[in-house]
This record gives sequence, C-alpha cells and structure tokens, in this order.
Amino acid sequence: MRAICVASASAVLLGVGALTSCVPAADAAVRTDFDFGVQPSTVGADAQVTLWVERNAACEGEAEVSSPVFDAVAIPPEKSSAPARVDADARPGAVYDVEFFCDGSSGTAHLTIAGDQPAHHPAHHPTRHHRHPSKGVHAGEGGTLGGLDLKEMGLGAALIAGALGTAYHLARRRTDEDTG
Repeated sequence: MRAICVASASAVLLGVGALTSCVPAADAAVRTDFDFGVQPSTVGADAQVTLWVERNAACEGEAEVSSPVFDAVAIPPEKSSAPARVDADARPGAVYDVEFFCDGSSGTAHLTIAGDQPAHHPAHHPTRHHRHPSKGVHAGEGGTLGGLDLKEMGLGAALIAGALGTAYHLARRRTDEDTG
C-alpha cells in the first residue's frame, strides 16, 4: 500500500513540476509595445524609404533603426519618422531585416528589394564581407513556437503522469488481490 502512495505522490509532483516549469518560458517571450514599419516595404536598390514608429508610452525616446541594407538611422523623440537610403548594391529579390529599438523594446520589420533573383546560381558561393555582421536565420516573429502553448504541454504532461500513476496503482492492486 505504501508503494502505491509513493507512486501516486510522485506522479502528482511530476505533473506539478511540469506545469510550473512551463510558466517562465512562456513569459520570457519578447514583446513589442509600440508599432513600427518601413514604407514602402518593397523598393529597388538605391531607393529611399520612410522608417516610422508609433509614439506612445512604450516609445517616447529616440528610436534607433538598423539594417544591413542602409546606414543606422535615429528617429528623434519629437518625430515619428525618418528617411533612409537603401544601398545601391542591395541584392534584387533579397529580404532584409529592419530592426527597431526604442526605450528598451525592439521589433523587426522586413524590406524587400525589387527585382528578380539572379539567373545564374553558381555551385559554390564565394564569401562576401558585408558591412554589418549576419544576424542569423530569421526563424519567425516572436519565437519559433507559434501556436504551441507551453501551459497546455505542461497540462498534458501532468495528465500523462496521472494516467501512468493510476495504471500502476490498478496493476499493483490486482496483483495483491490475485496473491491474497
């Protein structure tokens, strides 16, 4: 009987541990509390774009905007937009990240360079040195677990642990009845 209580308590503690470990991960997602953008979002090389931020309590100070395809731009606190000139050597068909930073919050917009992909695709790609370091693979907005709720995963783990504990309890009870 003591083994059954220990197994049930272990299953409950495992489920509670799974639920509580999910909460910090869900709250750790980066939130953007201000709106921002690039207009137009598709341009040719050497074109001018307008970078804009929505001024609210989350973005009252200077907004800094950076991208590998243009020089860094600062939007002063008294303004909501600033121009930027796209580099003349921007690759046609490429999509560049445009990062906005304001008062501790940040977000990423996209700027597409008009034109077709190059017709020639060499088997070996020569190394090119860019003005800005690579920022890694763009793997989604706000995280790569879109549509996956960690709290639901924790609840599922708790239910599985409970089912295993119940199955163990019933199996042990039948074994005791058979021998008794």
